Formats: sequence, C-alpha cells, structure tokens
Amino acid sequence: MPSILESVLDANRRYALNFGDKKNLAMPPARRFAILTCMDARLDPAKFAGLNEGDAHVIRNAGGRASDDAIRSLVISYKLLGTREWFVIHHTDCGMETFTDEIMRGLLAKSLDHAVLESDGWHDRGSGSGTSEAQYIDWLTIRNQEESVVDDVQRLRRHPLVPPWIPIHGFLYDVRSGVLQPVAAASAIGAAK
Repeated sequence: MPSILESVLDANRRYALNFGDKKNLAMPPARRFAILTCMDARLDPAKFAGLNEGDAHVIRNAGGRASDDAIRSLVISYKLLGTREWFVIHHTDCGMETFTDEIMRGLLAKSLDHAVLESDGWHDRGSGSGTSEAQYIDWLTIRNQEESVVDDVQRLRRHPLVPPWIPIHGFLYDVRSGVLQPVAAASAIGAAK
C-alpha cells in the first residue's frame, strides 16, 4: 500500500497532466466572492457552492471561525484581489463543539500525542510530556452553531478593516443533507450599508 505522501504525489502527477488552460487563470477570483468555512473534510466548498478553479477564495480553519488570521485573509481578498461579497459557513456536527478551551489546554498539558473521543469525553492516550503553551491560545470552540455564525459575522462587520459595503452572509451547512441553511440573524447583521 502506498504511503500518504506517495498517493498525494501520484494524484498530483495525474492532475498536472491535464492542467491545460488553468495556467492562464487570473489571480483575482473570477466570481468576486470569498467563503470562510471549516476545515472539516466532509465539506467540499467547490461542490456545495458550485465553484470551479479560479472562481472564489476559500479560507478554511477549525470551525470556520473569524480568527485574526481569517480576517487577514479576507481583508487581502477584498483590498488587493477585489472580492465584493463574503460567506461565513459553519456546519452541523462540528468537532469544535466537542471540547472547550480548558479541555484542549488540559489534553496538551498532559501529552502531545493523539487524544481520543469516547462517550464520556476526550481522553489523552499519550505517554509523552505535554506543554503549557496551549494556555495562550484562544481555541475558538463552539457551543451553539447558529450563535457562532452570528458572532463571526458580527466580528467581521465591526472590524475596522472591513468596509461596510461588503455583504457578509451567514450559513450552516448540513453534513447530513448537503443543504446550506441561512442564518437570518447573521445575514441581517452582515447586510451591506
């Protein structure tokens, strides 16, 4: 069985063989919008938003949260590359709902090895040493999906580097049906002014 590295490089070789006109794609996204969403492997923004290569910017992180780095990317997206509309898309059954900052900090303080989720919560199975460095990170965990979408759209709307004329839409992606469900309160906050 090939290693992960070998399988990725093999897939890339096949992809590059048919690269064709993609070398001519412009740097700015053709459809002039950006999506901030979760890194969860079950989400394929190209498919659920009907994207082709070169259409939109897709910014991904754990939870699809409006972190400082996500805001940095979105500001570059509009200021230098011309996006005119943004989507904040969280999803159902998100792993960010399964722990708190305190749980993550405790797990990393015990060990840097892999932790497992069992019926009674997260457990560290590692035997190595941990670190207290996790206490300095805001893990941006999620207690309620709709509220987190509202919070992130509100953070973006209030940010001094985000112009008021950019519409910011809030959605929840349902991992069971593939449907984008609008979060009305978030979209109301994110409406262009």
